[in-house]
Formats: sequence, C-alpha cells, structure tokens
Amino acid sequence: MAEAGASVAVAWFDWGEELPALERELARAARTSMILRADLRQVEAVPALVDAVVGRFGRLDILVNNIERGGWPVVHGAYVQEQWDLEQETTLRAKRWVFAAALPHLRASGDGAVVNVSSIAGLVGRSGPAGLVFNDGYAAANRAVSLLTESWAREAAPEVRVNEIMLGFVDTRHGPGTRGWALLSDADRKAILGHTLLGRTGTPDDVVKAVMFILRDAPFMAGAVLRLDGGYVLGGERVPPMPKGVL
Repeated sequence: MAEAGASVAVAWFDWGEELPALERELARAARTSMILRADLRQVEAVPALVDAVVGRFGRLDILVNNIERGGWPVVHGAYVQEQWDLEQETTLRAKRWVFAAALPHLRASGDGAVVNVSSIAGLVGRSGPAGLVFNDGYAAANRAVSLLTESWAREAAPEVRVNEIMLGFVDTRHGPGTRGWALLSDADRKAILGHTLLGRTGTPDDVVKAVMFILRDAPFMAGAVLRLDGGYVLGGERVPPMPKGVL
C-alpha cells in the first residue's frame, strides 16, 4: 500500500525486536508514515490511536484490521484461561473496537474500505492436519469475525465497503517462519501441504495481492469473504477420472 502511494500508519505492541525492520521498510516504501505503540486489548486506548492517525494525515480511508493472537496446541499444549482470553481479546474484541473508532472517519472519506483479516481456523476448527495448529478458542474467534464482517458491511454501506480475507497456511502466519511450524514433524508438515490443493504454503506477497485486489479492483464487493488458502478447506481431494459407464 505504501508503494502504491498511500500514507501508512502501523500499530504495534509486542515483538519489539522486529520494529527496526518495520521502520526500514516503511522508510523505503512510504511517502509518509507513522508507527504507534498501542495495546489494542485496552479498549479505552483505541479512540486515541485513531485520533492520532487522523490528526497526522487529516483523514482515514482504509483500515486493514489484522490484529490476532493464536495459541498453537503444539506450542502451548492444553488450554489455560489466560491463553483463551488473549485470543478473544485480540482476534475478536480488538477488531471490533478498532472498527468502531475508525468508522466515522472512513465514512467521512466517502469511499472508505475495511479489510478484516481472519483464518480458515473459523471453518476447519481443531481437526485434521490443522489440529496441531488451530485450537477451538482461536477457531471460534475467527468464525465470529466473519459474522462481524457481514454486520459491518450492512452498517457501513454505502460510504464504506467492508470485506474479509480468510487466510490459510501462509509463511509467517501459521506457516514457515513461526515457532510452531518448526515444532511440527516432517510428517505433520507433509500432511498439511498434502491437504492443500496447490501443495504449498502461501507467501506474504499472495496476501498483499489479495488486499490490493479488494481495495483497487473490486469496487462492487461488499460483505464478502475471500478465502486465500491454496485450497486447504477443500481437503486436497482430487477429481477422479470419468468412468466409462455401462451404456
């Protein structure tokens, strides 16, 4: 988005060791940008965050609502209440209040857009090859995001389009580059890829292209969920050859 000419504001909270790389990327790509530290679990802090962005740039046209936190069973083991609460507070609750604070400014732009980012965990739950990656609380939160997408699309139209990208196994999110992926056995990873029609994990560039498609090339799309999973949800099953039949 920065390379396409947008002024970009990014919120971050933890994993500060990755902040210098983010700063370098924005300095290289963005015409103007700002980085703010905010714990979006603290609902009362969200309006001030949005106000700071609007105060800097004078407007808000696009919201990519991508905060989440998932606890891999292979990493965390059995649930504890703190992990469950963390997943609901980030993956679900924070998205809701960020949207609420941003909506008046998005409406004022006259052609606003929201892209909610969710996970196919909301469809497959803790089952199959993904059972070591997705847990039930994370799956439930992501199922709820899709309901919010539909509700918000009704609420925000016609000034604002709200859509959703539901991600499968993508590098740095559920895939290679995460701590959990390295804990899976070779057989576990092969099972995940074998369950994916395209036979690979997605890349950040795949996600970027999907986001930009919604923002630039799909002005008639509203309330839609775009599944970006390489065909994982379809289960990797192939269509058999057509039999000769008996007639």
